[in-house]
Amino acid sequence: MNKRFIKKVGNNIKLFRNEQGLTQEVLALESNISTSTIGMIETARNDITLSKIYAIAKALNVEPYELLK
Repeated sequence: MNKRFIKKVGNNIKLFRNEQGLTQEVLALESNISTSTIGMIETARNDITLSKIYAIAKALNVEPYELLK
């Protein structure tokens, strides 16, 4: 996947998480994804699957497409 796109998705996740006052740990718990994976996604060090996008979007109470803009 395009590195620039992965970085944009990670930035969007971090933005929504920060707007809601959530830590990476809380988002990890709510999305059932490890804290280290959340960190790697937010910093574009890890590719993200559609199932993870869905789980994170659900935990953030946003539509999955909002993470992809």
